[in-house]
Amino acid sequence: MSGPDRPALPVVIVGGLHAEARRATVARLLADVPGSVVLHHDLATAAAGTVVRTVRDATGILSAGEAPLVNDCACCALREDLVPELVRLADAGGTPLAVVELWDSVEPKAMAEVVTAGGFTVTGVITAVDPALVLPYLGNGDDLAEGGLAAAATDQRTVADTFARQLEYAPVLALADSLPGSPEADDEDRELLAQLHPTARRVSVGSGGGRGGGPGGGHGGALGNAPAAPGSPSAAPSSELVRAALAGFDVESAAAAQHPACALLPAEADAHGVTTLVWHRRRPFHPGRLYAALEDLTCAAARSRGRFWLADKADTLLHWDAAGGALCVEGAGPWLASLPDAAWDLVPPVRRAAAALDWHPEHGDRCQHLVFTSPGLDRDGLDRLLESCLLTDAEYAAGRAAWELLPSGFDTLLEV
Repeated sequence: MSGPDRPALPVVIVGGLHAEARRATVARLLADVPGSVVLHHDLATAAAGTVVRTVRDATGILSAGEAPLVNDCACCALREDLVPELVRLADAGGTPLAVVELWDSVEPKAMAEVVTAGGFTVTGVITAVDPALVLPYLGNGDDLAEGGLAAAATDQRTVADTFARQLEYAPVLALADSLPGSPEADDEDRELLAQLHPTARRVSVGSGGGRGGGPGGGHGGALGNAPAAPGSPSAAPSSELVRAALAGFDVESAAAAQHPACALLPAEADAHGVTTLVWHRRRPFHPGRLYAALEDLTCAAARSRGRFWLADKADTLLHWDAAGGALCVEGAGPWLASLPDAAWDLVPPVRRAAAALDWHPEHGDRCQHLVFTSPGLDRDGLDRLLESCLLTDAEYAAGRAAWELLPSGFDTLLEV
């Protein structure tokens, strides 16, 4: 899709369910990079059979159009329409930066992969966040469809799990504080955000200018005449937000960081009333006892995730993903220890490296690695509950042949 004579067009993706924070972030980028444009596909009209596309700069809308639904899926229409619009901008020349503002529930991972596959360079992925709304959104187990936020008729995602993925995928979080109608964020709100995504680069974008796409109020902070990244807009002075947007982004590395086998999970932490418990064990779970404890475990924290090992499914790496009081458990392929040596060459290097760092002489990479993050977390009670779900000494000593005969409630849950 990318022609040899086509001018380079850096692309930054800005997403997030916090719409006002997202608009403030986009407005700041338009103000800080003169001549930049933002592409936005509004999926709210999908029920009528179309997706509305707008292209605008800091002065207002430059063009607008409609894209038909593809297979009754608004996100599919976005995928089909986005790259041709980027091609048109690149061929026209004169655009130093294209900002792709995602609609509320669209997840940045899918769009970053679409843009990269289309031959463009994604220089940054940003999730815009109102810090005061992090806990309310993580605790919202409503279906997206209930709030008119579903991207397709078959969309069964919830507000909480969608927000969690948006938050954890992006290497940059744009924080919009004191937005109209939103409460003030406190130390607990900020600590929760920091523990959920400790490696993220957090940039303040202020609170103004959210609606019209213009420069607005709060400034991202001009921090001197920093040199522009190769192929990036020559914005001077360069704001911290612009530098973060142009820092570079690797789609494959970002995907690997979300895979349960090698995810970069948070570390232990305890501050401002927020706690992260990292629970790591080498003994398998008893499937029946774990299944009976799922509701209590799911509700014990605002967010929990990781990988785990069931005694009766010793070869299957299982993914734990919980938010908003709802849990998703699914198989994520085999543990590497269950594969023949010849198959290791087919496994991505990052997966092999992650397994090597966590290798056990008897069980290989099989383990329990679960992380729970929440204000008011009952660490001791949660630890006792998890320990009670492991095989007892006698059950463990019986060996794998006996483990495979244990009754399991997970067959229905996993649809196997």
